[in-house]
Amino acid sequence: MSFFISDAVAAAAPAAQSPGIEGMLFPLGILVFFYFLFLRPQSKRTKEKKEMIAAMTKGSEVVTSGGILGKVVDLDENFVKLEVCDNIFIQVQRHSIESMMPKGTYKAITRKVAKV
Repeated sequence: MSFFISDAVAAAAPAAQSPGIEGMLFPLGILVFFYFLFLRPQSKRTKEKKEMIAAMTKGSEVVTSGGILGKVVDLDENFVKLEVCDNIFIQVQRHSIESMMPKGTYKAITRKVAKV
């Protein structure tokens, strides 16, 4: 006999049941949400960058991850030789190229630098 809970209330409590498929819907929903929020956009960006690096040719105008604008003079499997000013060349790793610029960007910028 209990002083705090009457015996009738304790006996009428339902038996504990396992959550079943309904218990799995919320965790699965969270996983799907994170996939579409984080994983899918990142894999799309990675794929686009691989395609951009594969399409890079001599004469392409690019920007490195450090923000250096240059014109591709020579390239091989691992490195790219960029002309950053008249007869000034640097070599960077191929994967450090962040974006390709429209034709004429390099020429316009070097013209501004020459005037100053």
